[in-house]
Amino acid sequence: MVFEVDLLKSQEINLDYILELIFENNKKVKDKAALVEDVRRVIRASLGNRAKEGLLVDFINQTDLDGIGDKASVMDAFFTFAQAEQQREAQELISAENLNADAAKRYITASLKREFASDSGTELNAVLPKMSPLNPQYLTKKQSVFQKIAAFVEKFKGVGGQV
Repeated sequence: MVFEVDLLKSQEINLDYILELIFENNKKVKDKAALVEDVRRVIRASLGNRAKEGLLVDFINQTDLDGIGDKASVMDAFFTFAQAEQQREAQELISAENLNADAAKRYITASLKREFASDSGTELNAVLPKMSPLNPQYLTKKQSVFQKIAAFVEKFKGVGGQV
């Protein structure tokens, strides 16, 4: 445990390391609650992966980790799970905000590729539902949608798959 804490302080934790930790700790500790607690602690020490905390916890809770034989299989299972969640959450976001589906998918895909969402240019405007820029709620809606898409991109960047 002390070694892992020193490792956390010395270098940035990447997603592969967290998935390996899930695999190793699952063999030692058969309690998912304890495993989730360990993973939360590691994720919170990693700035780049904090947005993925919920995704990793859902993966642990919804996956039969005992049926996974090796580290590579854990990674494959996670990316399959994450890509399915990405598609589901993208559809929810588009439906909930009443966005232009095609433009939203293009914008989200481009944002995932560059690993951040941008509110400059006309891409974001094309995503928004038909509304006059003179409407007082237009800027509020634009900002709200932008923040939701930015959080989505932060959570799913590096996961791959299609939106």
